[in-house]
Amino acid sequence: MSRFDPRGRRNRALLVGVSEYDHTAPDPQGVSGQLPAVRHNRRTLEDALHRGGVFRPGEVRVLASPAPDDFTAELRRAVRETEGLLLLYFAGHAVVTDTSTHKLHLQMRTARIVAGEELPGAVSFAGVLGELCAPESRAEKVLVILDCCYAGNAAAIWHRFEAPQESKEKILLLMSVQPNRCILGGDADVATPFTREVAGVLDGGGEVWLSTLYPAVKQRMADGGYEAEDNDPQKPQALAPPWNPDADVLLAAGPVHHHLHLPHHLPYHLPPRPPRPPGPGPAPRPPRHRLRGRLRAAADRLGRTALSLLLALAATGAGGYGLYVLLGDSGPCAPSLELRVLTDPDLEPALRASADAYVASAANTTGEGCRRSGVTVYSAGAADVVTALGERTDAWQQPREDDNPQRDIGPQPDVWIPATRADVDRVNAAAAREDRVFARLEPAAGPLAYSPVVLAVPAGLGARLDVTGRLLSELVDALEQADPRAELHRPDPEFTDAALLATMGLQGARADARGAERRLARADLPDSSAVRLLCSLPEDDAVDDRSAALVPEFLLKSGIGCHPATRTQRVAAYPADVPGLEPAFVRVRWEDGDRDAAARDDAVDRFRAWLTGKDGLAVLGEHGFRSATGERRLLGPQPASAGFPASVGPAEPARPEDMERALDRYANAHGPGRVLYLLDSSGSMAGRWDGDSGGPGILKQTLPGLGGEDEYGVWAVHGVGGRTHTGLLDFGTHGRADAERALDAARWRDAEADPGAALLDALEFMEERGAGDERPQLIVYLTDGEDDGRLTGRALRKVLDRAGGAGVPVAMVSLASSGCDEGRPATRVAEAGRGRCLDAGDDLVPALHDEVARTGTGEER
Repeated sequence: MSRFDPRGRRNRALLVGVSEYDHTAPDPQGVSGQLPAVRHNRRTLEDALHRGGVFRPGEVRVLASPAPDDFTAELRRAVRETEGLLLLYFAGHAVVTDTSTHKLHLQMRTARIVAGEELPGAVSFAGVLGELCAPESRAEKVLVILDCCYAGNAAAIWHRFEAPQESKEKILLLMSVQPNRCILGGDADVATPFTREVAGVLDGGGEVWLSTLYPAVKQRMADGGYEAEDNDPQKPQALAPPWNPDADVLLAAGPVHHHLHLPHHLPYHLPPRPPRPPGPGPAPRPPRHRLRGRLRAAADRLGRTALSLLLALAATGAGGYGLYVLLGDSGPCAPSLELRVLTDPDLEPALRASADAYVASAANTTGEGCRRSGVTVYSAGAADVVTALGERTDAWQQPREDDNPQRDIGPQPDVWIPATRADVDRVNAAAAREDRVFARLEPAAGPLAYSPVVLAVPAGLGARLDVTGRLLSELVDALEQADPRAELHRPDPEFTDAALLATMGLQGARADARGAERRLARADLPDSSAVRLLCSLPEDDAVDDRSAALVPEFLLKSGIGCHPATRTQRVAAYPADVPGLEPAFVRVRWEDGDRDAAARDDAVDRFRAWLTGKDGLAVLGEHGFRSATGERRLLGPQPASAGFPASVGPAEPARPEDMERALDRYANAHGPGRVLYLLDSSGSMAGRWDGDSGGPGILKQTLPGLGGEDEYGVWAVHGVGGRTHTGLLDFGTHGRADAERALDAARWRDAEADPGAALLDALEFMEERGAGDERPQLIVYLTDGEDDGRLTGRALRKVLDRAGGAGVPVAMVSLASSGCDEGRPATRVAEAGRGRCLDAGDDLVPALHDEVARTGTGEER
């Protein structure tokens, strides 16, 4: 096993904090009490993970006091979605029903204490492990953090848990207390000690690995003198099988903090400074336990360096009034205001670097050396942000369970930096249709910078392309001609503007969304950003070597910060019909958000002035951006690898109505699909008919890829010179059982078949059904190839011409081992229809299932 850096992967963090319970003492079946400190746990850890840079805002999910079913449903969702790191955190009440067998139960909001093994409202930790080790789990690492009574008992459960070794070994445990110990509920005004210290280490700046987090938290807990019940010291525990620094996972990689500052948003409520005594003499000292509690609170507020100073003062007797001054609200630097900056996922790395440089700059420092403001940069899906700012501002201020932008996107932003000014117009157009909006946008004049969206081509293929002055469709055509195995990749256009702008170019003047999506390499789920796409391609060297990617140019210059890998060198081709990125600086004003309006306006103005000035543009230049006007020259030095033109002619700016239409067409092209199966039912199929490997059995195994909203049908192909097929299953929506019964009833006929005539009928049929929308379509023709003699000459040319212009991909499936050899009719038809040819030499059933599932909306999508 090796150290695992999850950046650039699809990660998930599920933070479960049960602070409120339905049944509490004196109810004889209630838990011991409410846990108000856990409210702070949820926010404190969420903030630390966001700032850590490993998890993106959309990847951290907070569950506040869930019922068991809600917890289990969200856990299963997180397991399904994770491909990198899955972090599960639980804080709340817990109980063991047998200390000898360590049966640990995590108590959710509805928990009750009753006699016996069954605990209503609780979830067994063994059950949690079962969900984490489920066969569908694709996570590379799972970290479980428990901050509850008896947390240490989880290790024994892990050791006894029966699961495949590879599933168990990816699970790591971090526990707040040793086995068979209960911890105290904490202070209502701050997070519990263990979570507070975990967040403090994660927030320390730089890379934080699990192997460094655990000893650091353990030492901090020991230094703080934290105690469990019965005055036992509270000692965190860890389990990593085996505990080896090389079997490790990166948990945070935030900026290194050079200045001591007090974040204003953390929930610290320190006691007021005591009054001076009326006469001469020293001020009365606080009781020892109260002083220790206030030292801990100060540590949260000031950090460990300042705490060392406080402890030194206390140890040397320099306590009294001087110590109260250090612990009180006053000090050399007042808490700084924190700006919240929301941006596009592709822009986030560059803007984070800009924000870090600004925060440490002289422009953000007072004459007394204090920081004026902090800047938190976060991102969310571009389409979701446009919708939320245009239509959901009321829910952003007052979240509801079914509509909560604070959960789905992040906190209300002070500044929004979309990748194009057209997004501002999209928001304003949506807001104009609302009865009332609670946020007003004030865009600054002109964009911050510019970066074209490019086709990043492997260097060996790029030498064969004209890289400027051509439409994107022409560049893709040239790429496919240069290497028929070449693949085209694009991130999710619902998540980043760069991907949406590229999608506009792919759809072209004909607005052909189905055709555009067929040109892309097959993927279960598109990557959520260009950074993630460029990180994922090197996972397969063969794919990386032949793959072109539609990404912003600046990422090719600045590089990407994901796990180490040897990446194929790429050159940029500049499509003439794809608008570039022109990030806009937008002040967001919230209704009733004017309590500190003057200070916040000043902070926003200072940040904007720095960002658009010499120092800010220098940081953007280092990240590969170009000037916002004129010849669009590179702001930074030309990279050593070169390949980037000194200046570029920008395409026409993005128009909001074009973006909306392209997004709608994209969604339709991924909506419910249509599939028409053609099953060769001629006499030659008699020996290839029965069982799972026979024609009907193969088609049955593809049905899970189709859902209840998909339309499909089955034709039995037989007969020549007249009617060439009969219906086995009418075209429409079906339950799977009905479709399976129809295939079970299918019979081969004592007749020959005319594949060309049947394919022409099928292409005409599907063209008519797809004429009014962009829904995905597919024709599947399964045959033994015995009648290919009728698919030659003029008959073949007619099919090839029709398939090439129908806009319906054709998957040709041959039960013969050489049915897809070069030049064979099935191969030529599949190529003309931009489909696949599969024969007995392939892993035929899974490959055909994938083709159908890509069109349908079944259980695999």
